[in-house]
Amino acid sequence: MPPAHWRLILNGKSAGDEPLREAVQALRQRGQRLDVRVTWEAGDADRIVAEALDDGVGVLIAAGGDGTLSEVATALARRELPAGNRPSLGLVPMGTANDFSTAAGIPDDPLAALDLVAAVPPRALDLLRVEAGGGSHWVANLASGGFGTQVTVETPEGMKKLLGGLAYVLTGLAKLGRIEPIRARVRGPDFDWEGDFIALGIGNGRQAGGGQLLCPDAIADDGLLDLSIVPELSGEVAATLGTVVKDGKVAALDRVARRARLPWVEIEAAAPMALNLDGEPLAATAFRIDCVPGRLDMHLPADCPLLSQPRLAP
Repeated sequence: MPPAHWRLILNGKSAGDEPLREAVQALRQRGQRLDVRVTWEAGDADRIVAEALDDGVGVLIAAGGDGTLSEVATALARRELPAGNRPSLGLVPMGTANDFSTAAGIPDDPLAALDLVAAVPPRALDLLRVEAGGGSHWVANLASGGFGTQVTVETPEGMKKLLGGLAYVLTGLAKLGRIEPIRARVRGPDFDWEGDFIALGIGNGRQAGGGQLLCPDAIADDGLLDLSIVPELSGEVAATLGTVVKDGKVAALDRVARRARLPWVEIEAAAPMALNLDGEPLAATAFRIDCVPGRLDMHLPADCPLLSQPRLAP
């Protein structure tokens, strides 16, 4: 049986990447049918996915960062394709921070990432569906609010290109001392919290903003989202925030964060607030976030930390 038809969806910012070009050529020389499409503007990923479905493509590969992964996953999720009748998804990390791939253990080397797709069968993963402002949005990695969102939004594109994930660290450190808490109520099944927070994470994945471990225990195939709330800090606890931003240490957050694992969560804010959905900010005063089980089939390492333990054979 011939190998499945692959289509690589490449973020246009990385179109000239020579290691990726060589990796694609290596796969083709092995007999893999693999073609490449490049995104340039909003809507391109959705169009390319639609064309791939018409062409009977069996494997889609997102080559980019968390935003590219989210765009391709969203294009698949919106079509409500049943399991067994949808392309699987691979990822070649080529973004600034690559938060999802880092947490998942996907190799940075393009050829190694493509070899993973060939070697490991896909697993069914959850996605997060965010409803706000009359629209629906999908999240593959993490929705974040508060301090982390401002860090991501305010980091200049030029700095990202020069410094990669370190750019988020520098921007975060610059914001220390002018953090404005957000007033909100967050509720879900058997969970109700109201107060001022400085950071909020709702995770399918574990980290965002260049390595901020907001949801360090998130599992991407358990049918639940991981919620992490960092309340407004004062006194000596506030001094730990610099450590959290600088090197992503979980211990500092563990002392103050409120955490829960829930099938859904609702957020009501006193004033419009922004949630960062895989890198894209969305502002509203009310959000509903549901974990939608098994909405995506993805190639991940067999020992991926984001996967639950394999089920025992009957």
